Amino acid sequence: MKPMLPPDPAARSTFHRFLHSRRQWVRASLAALVSLAAGCVTSRPAGAAAAPKSLPMSRRQKKLQMLWEEHIRHEFATHDTEETLKTMVDDAYVNHIPTLTGGVGKDELRAFYGKRFIPQMPPDTAMTAVSRTIGTDQLVDEMVFKFTHTIRMDWMLPGVEPTGKRVEVPLVAIVKFRDGKLAHEHIYWDQASVLVQLGLIDASTLPVAGVESARKVLDPSLPSNDLMHRASSPR
Repeated sequence: MKPMLPPDPAARSTFHRFLHSRRQWVRASLAALVSLAAGCVTSRPAGAAAAPKSLPMSRRQKKLQMLWEEHIRHEFATHDTEETLKTMVDDAYVNHIPTLTGGVGKDELRAFYGKRFIPQMPPDTAMTAVSRTIGTDQLVDEMVFKFTHTIRMDWMLPGVEPTGKRVEVPLVAIVKFRDGKLAHEHIYWDQASVLVQLGLIDASTLPVAGVESARKVLDPSLPSNDLMHRASSPR
């Protein structure tokens, strides 16, 4: 076991909350997240208390951020599988938690990125950055992921043919680094919300929400507890 290092004041986790009012949603592409992150904009959602100010990033934190941004640039802008893999350690893995898609090791990830992920991203995919937290060897991105379901998306919706419907869903990426590269990605999103928005499950009969989940992430002043109120109302 490696000895624990003494605390480094310059290596504290850094939290950024990005600008995300209704009038200023990011619409361009996932490259817009990179642009926002690089600017380290500190703001707050409408109707919410002031967000904590961002702490200055250490050199190590800046390096992690640059590496992550290079990784997603090759996934979503250059669409280059090999360049994406160059940002990862040989035994890296990707786990999309709701669907168990991804892969372990570069051979599996090459097949996954090259056949199932990069070419199966809808052309209008966009993302609204909500927050980013960076530690000494891990980064967490919180966002709202948006797309129109016009093509197959086996990584998110295996076996589901395109519906043509619009989806906006909260998504969190937890990224671990090792030896100057990405070691793993744990990607979480609200699959029930996706299925509701595609018309594949009925939210009126289940304790789940549709696009409302994403909209409340962007605007905390929206109503809470609607599902509980509905459940307690006489039928």
